[in-house]
Amino acid sequence: MDIRRVQMTGGSSFVVTLPKDWTQQMSIKKNDPVRVTPQADGTLLISANISEDQIQRTREFDVTTCTNATFFFRSLIGAYIAGYTEIKIRSRGRLPSFVRMVVRDFTQMTIGQEVLEESETGVTIKDLLNPGELPFENTLRRMIVIVKGMHLDAIAALFEQDQALAEEVIAQDRDVDRLHWLMARQTNMVMRNINLSKKMGLTLYTASQYLLVSRTLERIGDHAVRIARNAVILSDKDQDQDILSRVRGASTLSLTIFEQSITAFFDLDIRRANATIEEVKGLEHLCEEITTAMLTHEAEDAIAVGYIAESIRRLGEYSADIAENVINYVVEHERDL
Repeated sequence: MDIRRVQMTGGSSFVVTLPKDWTQQMSIKKNDPVRVTPQADGTLLISANISEDQIQRTREFDVTTCTNATFFFRSLIGAYIAGYTEIKIRSRGRLPSFVRMVVRDFTQMTIGQEVLEESETGVTIKDLLNPGELPFENTLRRMIVIVKGMHLDAIAALFEQDQALAEEVIAQDRDVDRLHWLMARQTNMVMRNINLSKKMGLTLYTASQYLLVSRTLERIGDHAVRIARNAVILSDKDQDQDILSRVRGASTLSLTIFEQSITAFFDLDIRRANATIEEVKGLEHLCEEITTAMLTHEAEDAIAVGYIAESIRRLGEYSADIAENVINYVVEHERDL
């Protein structure tokens, strides 16, 4: 820790000297401007970057000896989430055949990524999206609409024994992943560039809260997919109407809990959040009843319905996680509860 004393100059101005090592590292010279940004916690952020433009960062991958397409794809997603604005892929010889396929899948599954240059030995991917054009709240609200629709369609596929609808739910999980990756990317970019957070009108703490909810929504989408997959298994089986009635009741309650947690999040309603958490106990009881009732059925059916009941329960529990984030945030920022 470097402690420096405040000095006075000109009779009214307070001055603190800058560390020499830092100024040399940033190539700061006499009369160069620096940005001074007050933070919410009372600290001051001093930055050599005074531009409002997005910080450009490049990540390079040498795929000369790469043979694992899945690992390469995950690496590209990692670079995307880390906030790199340019990704260069190079090989000492001709690019391996799978690389172009992975690049195509990557640009299709991410938002704002386009191939800018391409040759036999390399590909350059450029980020064409301005982070400020997609506010966090808009992205989150879109995720909410998608995952809610996925759950409703997955349950409908179960009741109507509709395999095509179940497959559609499974395909929609890709859209949820794309938006979650975008949220994670924007959060990392905001963490690295305080000017961007100011421009988007949110604090670093708020950005982290949005990311937590985004991650929860991504998991809720995964459980909608799980319901859909098991609906396919049960699509050619005789349906037990009593079990279906129980599943419908549990699903309705879980979706109600989800909607209440979302309302509490956007309204910062601590009381609604607390009440939402309390309702999860009733949902857990309903799901346990479904699992117990299936013990007299054939093993394959019992397992499939058990997975569905588990996923319905997890929807309620993940919603409770969102409500807990609301309580944590309000307690942190509000004095009067």
